[in-house]
Amino acid sequence: MSVSFMFLGGAGEVGNVALELAVDGAHFLCDYGYAPSRPPSFPQRLTRVPDLVLLSHCHVDHSGMVPHLCGRSEVEVLATPPTQALSELLAYDSLKVARNENYSLPYESHDVRRAQGLFDLAPFGGNREVKGVEVRMRPAGHVPGATMFELEGSRKVLFTGDINTVDTHLVRGTKPRPCDYLFVEGTYAGREHPDREQTEKRFVERVREVVDRGGKAIVPVFAVGRTQEVLMLLARTGLETWLDGMGQRVNRIMLDEPGFLKEPALLRRAEGRARYVRGEYLRNAAMRGEVIVTTGGMLDGGPVLSYLRALKDDRQSRVFLTGYQVEGTNGRLLLDRGLIDLGDGPQRIAPPVEFFDFSAHCGHGELVDFIKGCRPEKVVLFHGDQREKLAADLEGDFEVLMPKSMEKVKLA
Repeated sequence: MSVSFMFLGGAGEVGNVALELAVDGAHFLCDYGYAPSRPPSFPQRLTRVPDLVLLSHCHVDHSGMVPHLCGRSEVEVLATPPTQALSELLAYDSLKVARNENYSLPYESHDVRRAQGLFDLAPFGGNREVKGVEVRMRPAGHVPGATMFELEGSRKVLFTGDINTVDTHLVRGTKPRPCDYLFVEGTYAGREHPDREQTEKRFVERVREVVDRGGKAIVPVFAVGRTQEVLMLLARTGLETWLDGMGQRVNRIMLDEPGFLKEPALLRRAEGRARYVRGEYLRNAAMRGEVIVTTGGMLDGGPVLSYLRALKDDRQSRVFLTGYQVEGTNGRLLLDRGLIDLGDGPQRIAPPVEFFDFSAHCGHGELVDFIKGCRPEKVVLFHGDQREKLAADLEGDFEVLMPKSMEKVKLA
């Protein structure tokens, strides 16, 4: 009996997550994503068709290559209902973006449809057996439906996907699970998050200040997770809040699966208080409002660019970024240099920009505490570009592995 693995991507990088994992003769593919850079980058080819795909959550750096695989193989994908619905939405949106940007993706619309027919859906606590290995699903606390997978054969293996141990307005934080071998993400290795409650308080205060002086608060958001959290925060303020973009559809998907939400009534109330932008006429109406919550979260596309073009000379308004800005994106350019490309090359805009850390990932200290709580014999760090900083706080207590992509490793 043995456990072996190889990362096809997502080992020492954020994105491209694809882990081939063999447990006692059963072969699994844990996530299959690509990095949504411009142009996208992709993991290496699979070495074999797995017995089962374990899809942790919907974000394209974990799910984006599933249509490619399912378009070519009859392989089932184990996931929660929200992960299925949200990954489908993001797959079609990725195709739309690719066509607009004139680059290619390794799948087409018919592959997305085929993939949806191959999903095997289960709730948290659900289990499946593959060649004598039991697979159990545990909440990961990242976004609604995000799953950690426990695989138990001769040894117990835990694959985290992306995790958060801190409760948010949307989902409850995850808890450690005892295991022999732990595969844990390290996105924020070496970095800590500020206190969540204080960050939220400061965000609401700054939005109010901008509105009180006659400006517009432009809040670019990721459609999945961040849109809903921001709406739930703003619902308490009484401010006139408009919602534009794909987050509208994500709201409906999440509310259709209330069992995966911390407090579905709060999201339902927040959605009911927001005004939905549908069409150019209502976009003009939103411009006369107070707060505009809109995709895209990194300013590389989506309705947010229309609002920034209209407000580029307005010094009373302000841009509030609420998510990590990847190197090379418009959002990072705005944060680092005060410039943004609105279609005619980088330029300065009058509205200042502020950043608020609403991350849905564990910070460094939270990762350390989670790993210690799992009490593994061996820890495999992936999905991080500063894994060494996390390993430094673990060595001595655990055997820590930081494999490279395409490196074959046998654990037992």
